[in-house]
Order: sequence, then structure tokens, then C-alpha cells
Amino acid sequence: MKNKIVYVGMCADLLHNGHINIIKQAKKYGSVVIGLLSDQAIEAYKNKPALSYEQRKIIVSNIIGVTQVIEQKTLSYRDNLMELKPSYVVHGDDWKKGTQSKTREEVIELLKLWDGELIEVEYTSGVSSTKLKEKIQVFGITPPERLSSLRDKIEKKCGTDIVKILEVHNGISSLIVEKTSIYENQKRKEFDGMWLSSLTHSTCKGKPDIEYIDNTLISNTINEIFDVTTKPMIVDADSGGLVEHFRFTVKSLERLGVSSVIIEDKIGSKRNSLFEGDNGQKQDSIESFCNKITEGKKSQKTKDFMIIARIESLIMNKGQEDALKRAFAYVSSGADGIMIHSKKKDPQEIIDFCSQFRKNDTTTPLIVVPSTYDKIYEKQLIEIGVNVVIYANHLLRSAYPAMVATAKSILQNERCYEASKNCMPIKEIINLIP
Repeated sequence: MKNKIVYVGMCADLLHNGHINIIKQAKKYGSVVIGLLSDQAIEAYKNKPALSYEQRKIIVSNIIGVTQVIEQKTLSYRDNLMELKPSYVVHGDDWKKGTQSKTREEVIELLKLWDGELIEVEYTSGVSSTKLKEKIQVFGITPPERLSSLRDKIEKKCGTDIVKILEVHNGISSLIVEKTSIYENQKRKEFDGMWLSSLTHSTCKGKPDIEYIDNTLISNTINEIFDVTTKPMIVDADSGGLVEHFRFTVKSLERLGVSSVIIEDKIGSKRNSLFEGDNGQKQDSIESFCNKITEGKKSQKTKDFMIIARIESLIMNKGQEDALKRAFAYVSSGADGIMIHSKKKDPQEIIDFCSQFRKNDTTTPLIVVPSTYDKIYEKQLIEIGVNVVIYANHLLRSAYPAMVATAKSILQNERCYEASKNCMPIKEIINLIP
């Protein structure tokens, strides 16, 4: 009995009495081998683990009853089970439903190959790592932890996945980015961070997108959002203003815990880049914009804060050569990433730029904003070397029509009954905030 292998797969990011109970039960059947999920495997269906794989391995290895700890690189048990061919697999019975149910089915089929047995231990009620993490999130996250998380996500997803950023403009919209997730093919999908857009931030305050919103208002909104979220933020700082002002903007955003600022190489009175026709905007000189980037980098205090240079050459029909020339110059001046912008519905010029850029630079993060060329898939962007995709204005654009429809319904029907079917239940909105 004792020579038989008993396999137990677990995250062990936040250990609790439920984990200990599983190991205690598994020990009754033989030598316990823990299949400890890799950091990447955990992120596939949960958030980034608080402890690294090596840290978790040290902890689990020292639990009484554990004989060996090996890495489980994916949510699937297949590779480890085929290698070990354990007599038993032990798991809590909570995986019969939900996202892990398919993993359970796979384990059952694999065990049949060598007459292995699945033993399911009654779930320890009232405790789970997910619930514990939710309680921890109520206390928030420190500015340094949030600040560094964008670089970390870009590095981990480089070449295999893309960092998904969604626009926010206030606390309630940021909660949507923080909490919205789906499960697909045994993988959890969620947004990686937030984009504070000058367009939607101005619009939600009833102001035009002309750099009217000052840094004090921006800081107030950032604090409002950071009070209820933990994910990283990228801030749209338009042109960045005067070099002297930009230095202070960098210091202020970094101090708050913002992960990155994006500045565009335009000068003069601002008009939104997606404005139809010739918006009369002028592009900054390469020398002047490089100087702004350099001075901004000198002003930051940590290595984690990112200054991303947004190139308007394609918007102004100056062509690929000008865009690429600027991109390489901006990187040489210290830019931590390049955002290439386009207002065409066809993504071809974005594809061409990214492909050409990657021939000479394989490491600098590329950022795109597919507001107009919205038919392109994320997998296509990954193929051309894009690291970050920003969905720059979709929450506000979708909220406004819904609110107008509700207002019209009340006017037309002289009561709110008809509008209620399109409204979030009062109980849900009360419980939205923990």
C-alpha cells in the first residue's frame, strides 16, 4: 500500500486547512506526490499567484506527508500522470462542476489506462484560496506592486499571448475591468489592466477632448479608480505638454502607482486623432520629442515606470518610412514602448509597420489601439509582434446609448417599468461594492 503513488495537484498559493485535509487523506493510500501548478498554469484560470513557484515548492515540500513535489506546467494532469502512472489521484469533490470539470473528466479517462482510481475528498466548506484572495483584495494593493505589474505581464506574455487593456473613466467602469472574466477551453480570460483615456475621461465630465482636463482632476480620478482595483493602469497624457510640465507629470503618476504614460508626438492645440478629415494637427520634430522622452525618463524614480511613445505619422499620412524612423529614434532616446496609431479601417498599414519594426527590434514592446480597424483578432496581432492591445473607448461608448435608451423609455411610457428590463437589479448594484 505504502509504495503506491498518490498524485495530488494543487496551486498552494494560499495554503489553508482544506489543502492539509487533502494531503492527510492522500497519505492513507501511499506516497504523496504533489503536482504543483506552475505560475503560468495558475494565471490561466486565476490571478497571478502571490508566491512564485519556487517559494510555493519550499512550503509544500515541508508539509508532513508529502514525499515529492513536481511541477505541473498546465491545468491538464496528462503529462505528469502519463509519466508517473499513479495508483490514485486525490482531489476535493468541488471540481465536479465549473471550470475544472473537464480536467476531472480527463483524469478519469487517463486513470482507466492503468486501472488507477480517483478519490474525491469532501470539500472543506467555508474556505477556498479564491475566497481568501477576494478578502485580501478588499485591502487593496500598494503603489509599487501595482506599478511593476504591467512590465511583468508584458514580459510573461511576450510572444505567446497579448496584454489586454480596457478603457476606464471612473470607479464603476474600473470595477468592470477588475471583475469581468470568462472561462473558455479551461482557461480564464480577463483584462490585464486599465487605460485612462483622455477622450472618455473628458467626455464623461462633459468636456471636449482638447487637453482641458488638468493633472489635478486626472489624479483625483486615478485615486478614485485605485481605491477599488488592483490592476495596472496606463494613462493617456496626450502630448505630455511642455517638457518642464512633463517632468512633474511623470513624478506624479509614478508616485500614485500608475504603470505607464503614453504621450503622442503632436504639438499645438489638440484635436482627437480619429477626427474625420484634416484636423490641422502638427507633428512634433523628432529631436524635440526625443528630448521630451529623455527628460521624462530622467524624472522617474523606479525602473518599472514606462514611458510609451505614440507615433502619429500614419494618422498624418506621412508613411511607413517616417513612422519607422521616429520609432527607432524614440527607442534610442529611452522610450519603453512604441504605440503606433492609425484611423484606417484596414489594418494593413499597422501590420506593415509592426512587421518592419520587428525586423530591427525584437524586444521593445509594441502597443496598438484597434478602434477603427476593429476586425483584426488578437492572435493576428501576436503574430506581428504586438505586446499590448488597448480597447480605448468601448465602455463609455456602450454605456451612453444604453443610458439614452433608458431616458427615452421613461419619457415615452411616463413610468420606469419598461426600462427596468434593461437595468441592473437594485440588489446587484448594492452588492457590487464589497
